[in-house]
Amino acid sequence: MTVSPSNSGRLSIGEVLALLRPDFPDVTISKIRFLESEGLVEPARTPAGYRKFSYADVRRLHYVLSVQRDRYLPLRVIRERLDAIDRGLEPSDDRSGVPKVPPRSIAAAADIADAVTAPRLSRTELLANAGIDEDLLADLEGFGLVTQRNGYFDSAALSVAVVASGMAEFGLHPRHLRVYKTAADRAVSLIDQAVTPIARRRSDDAMERAAEAVDQLADLSVRLHACLIKDGLRRRR
Repeated sequence: MTVSPSNSGRLSIGEVLALLRPDFPDVTISKIRFLESEGLVEPARTPAGYRKFSYADVRRLHYVLSVQRDRYLPLRVIRERLDAIDRGLEPSDDRSGVPKVPPRSIAAAADIADAVTAPRLSRTELLANAGIDEDLLADLEGFGLVTQRNGYFDSAALSVAVVASGMAEFGLHPRHLRVYKTAADRAVSLIDQAVTPIARRRSDDAMERAAEAVDQLADLSVRLHACLIKDGLRRRR
């Protein structure tokens, strides 16, 4: 059934019910209100107190009802799964129960512009997804190679952890990797110097152009760094 939202682009609880009923014939308004009271969905409210749902809320409700019906999951587990989804992770069905990072989020070095986005991982999730132990993570933090932001690790931290794990197999440990951190910090300062004049221009799109310049310079910096390393190693052969 197709339902047209109100002029605000939001749906009433009755419209949400109509969207859910084809897949869940037994769902009721009381059920939707119950799921809201359990914190599984948080619709907006009008000044008069009426619920207004987004299509994202509808998709969330559809997910909750699906796993309740098909997997008999309790609300506690569903809540944990939703938290993982909200942080850009994929809920796990294996025995560990640790959410997994989608493969596309494990950024390659050349994808530096995308490496600071979602997902957000807890310490346990980073360890499991990177395949490292607590000692290596502690060393990475100690040498400033990995940091938490707002209580979570992002995909940049995951990428660094994965690379550091690979380098450790060759006897290169976090203390040896400080040279990369130093070089990166200097590159960041150099890019800041180049981009600051663009950001200060008196134009409506100055910040947008500055952001584009940062992305381009980041990509060029990674390519230059790789070229210099490969050339230097070739010269030593």
